[in-house]
Amino acid sequence: MSSGSLSRRYAKALMEIGNEDKSYARIGQDVASLAKAMKDSKELSDILSNPVFPRSDREKIVQALLQRIGATKTVINFTMLLLDRERMNVLPDISRELSAMIDELSGQVTAEVTSAVALTSMQQNELKTTLESLSGKKIQINAKEDPALLGGLIAKVGDLVYDGSLRTQLRELRRNLGN
Repeated sequence: MSSGSLSRRYAKALMEIGNEDKSYARIGQDVASLAKAMKDSKELSDILSNPVFPRSDREKIVQALLQRIGATKTVINFTMLLLDRERMNVLPDISRELSAMIDELSGQVTAEVTSAVALTSMQQNELKTTLESLSGKKIQINAKEDPALLGGLIAKVGDLVYDGSLRTQLRELRRNLGN
């Protein structure tokens, strides 16, 4: 079974539990905090994901992490289940899937925006307003820079890509002039 479908199944189960008592946002935050801790520390990720390390030691580490973030009972039980089944390595994927489900439920979507230079907060606000009117959803912008674009930007909202980069415009001009 692919880790993508496994991650989706776990995320869906968490979402269903969270929907019952409307705690899905809190569950998402807790799972995201754990996933971030694993992503930020390769050593932690290796220890939690490797059955070579004694399970009792890994359980103590997980308990300490869960206590530190003040995790809900649901997330504590879920994390122990992952540890029991030796699936801690899929926690970051589960977090990503769960986050997407929560965003969809709340009518929010993250726009991946790549620009040649950093956007000012005013430019980001204008872009956010434009993308919200185009998509009909609440947009959260995740911005990054890529000088190879030369100018302009590329915005990816879900499956849609809005490419207004100078690099693409020059490529299209070159293609049109070549015909």
